[in-house]
Amino acid sequence: MPSIRKVKTGSGGTAIQVVRYDNRRVVVIKHIGSAHTLGDVSALVVRAQEWIALNTQQQQLFTKTAPCMLDLAHAQYRGIRYTFAYDTLALVMAHMGWNAINSPLLCDLALMRLIEPSSKLRAITLLERYFGIQYAERTVYRILPKLTKCKADAEKIAVSFAKHTLCDDLSLVLYDVTTLYFETFDADELRVPGFSKDNKSQQPQIVVGLLVTRDGFPLGYEVFKGNTFEGHTMLPVLDAFAKAHHIASPTVVADAAMISRENVAKLKERELLYIVGARMANVSPATIAKVSSLLAQKDGATMRVATEHGDLVCDFSSKRYRKNKHEMEKQIAKAKTLVEKGEPGKRAKFVTRENKSDTYTLNDALVEKTKLLLGVKGYYTNIPKDTLGDKEVVARYHDLWNVEASFRMSKSDLATRPIFHHKEDAVRAHMVVCFIALAVGRYLERTTGLSLRGVRDTLWSVTDARIFDTVTKETITLRSEMSGDVHVMLKKLGLSH
Repeated sequence: MPSIRKVKTGSGGTAIQVVRYDNRRVVVIKHIGSAHTLGDVSALVVRAQEWIALNTQQQQLFTKTAPCMLDLAHAQYRGIRYTFAYDTLALVMAHMGWNAINSPLLCDLALMRLIEPSSKLRAITLLERYFGIQYAERTVYRILPKLTKCKADAEKIAVSFAKHTLCDDLSLVLYDVTTLYFETFDADELRVPGFSKDNKSQQPQIVVGLLVTRDGFPLGYEVFKGNTFEGHTMLPVLDAFAKAHHIASPTVVADAAMISRENVAKLKERELLYIVGARMANVSPATIAKVSSLLAQKDGATMRVATEHGDLVCDFSSKRYRKNKHEMEKQIAKAKTLVEKGEPGKRAKFVTRENKSDTYTLNDALVEKTKLLLGVKGYYTNIPKDTLGDKEVVARYHDLWNVEASFRMSKSDLATRPIFHHKEDAVRAHMVVCFIALAVGRYLERTTGLSLRGVRDTLWSVTDARIFDTVTKETITLRSEMSGDVHVMLKKLGLSH
């Protein structure tokens, strides 16, 4: 049976050993260490007791609770980890329901995109470096294409969370599209060059249509070929969304690119309500004159007139008027200079060519039309006025900035593009990861009142120092003190430390 022995050393210290007695002969099992002070000797005795309990299953008949003490001579610093950040984000994701997907890899990749967006290979490297979570590279690339099947589940979780936790009845949804380019020049059936919102027209891209709540929480998305006209994306997304989540007739708010005779007819056929931006330059001169007369350049004034696209609701803003007037005057001045030089210019708005000759003149008719539209913005809707007033229509349309905010987060904070994948399954899996990360990011910003970067910096301020005890072979973790900002954030998230 092991016991603890104290032995005087040649330097005047005291050595602590774990020994056993074999036929009156002392056999040293483990040398714990030596010390010169009473406190250090007591600490070594505690270490010896812990070693005996750990390695021999021998229990003390009378035990004393002793403070955990570490002999620095036997300590090795093994770096820091950010376990607190991971645990906090994991709890938030579980609260939102993402763990129901039953794919730890998918959730961890989404979590890493919130912390430090990167390639999938670097993400698994950072998961081990920051949190001690290990994935084999081969396993990741084998599982990644299969994550495309998680899209439907991810959208169901997002919709359920919006309904039951965010208390949104989804009677109104916002829709917009963006483009995501690839770091390559090789195109295929999905990755095709087209009109790029990132000014990357030479590179292949995909078009992504996104549906969000009025507050900007993502509900669903669809991926289209890179050369798909954005006006052709809205109805497929709405149809898929309504069918998947049994939503009868949501009101959709979208920008001016979504309006066309075909889209209006199909929206009415599906009994969907809509508010979309109007391209006022395409409105008939008679209607423009009527709009200008009714608004009378009165700040905040609104009016409504029936058209083939539905009711045209217009409002006037004096601030918008000053901005539009300044832009128009610059364009007119540029046009006059080009006319004097006999040049057409590039994209010169008010320059026109006379009868296919080489003579260029100022387009006075367009100037007058533009003057009538200064400060005016229009919106088409099929919602009756007694159901939704003109000012409410304008307010609902202005909520579209929430979709733009989601796109900004996905492109900047989450680095959704450029995309480095080449196979379609991997591209679609990448979009599932980014969709989940976007949903979590928007919820974090909404709940904490911080930017996503602010959330990350607050979580990153709590570190765990890892110290390895060479005697007991244990790793001791020392967590840094939490600041007041951390406590405030946790309280807003409904978490305790």
